[in-house]
Amino acid sequence: MHFVITCIDKPGQPELRQANRPEHLDYLADYSERILAAGPTLSEDGEAPTGSVLIMDFEDAGAAARFAAGDPYNLAGVFEDVTIKPWKKVYPKG
Repeated sequence: MHFVITCIDKPGQPELRQANRPEHLDYLADYSERILAAGPTLSEDGEAPTGSVLIMDFEDAGAAARFAAGDPYNLAGVFEDVTIKPWKKVYPKG
């Protein structure tokens, strides 16, 4: 089942996010076969990260929640809020 994981950064966290980026990317690499799409959300000017969105495949919501809880950004306190929602792919087909 697919899930959208939406993470909102706490205000004023760019240094903390940057400091934990290598560990975050290594963590994502361990789940690469489950990732449909992943990347940061950006400020209105397109320059500063404001959070993350991941669309991933997990057997259930509990597995998605465990993944989100173990993300180094989450463990470091970068995120203010994390939501996990089931998602259905419609386009592109295939």
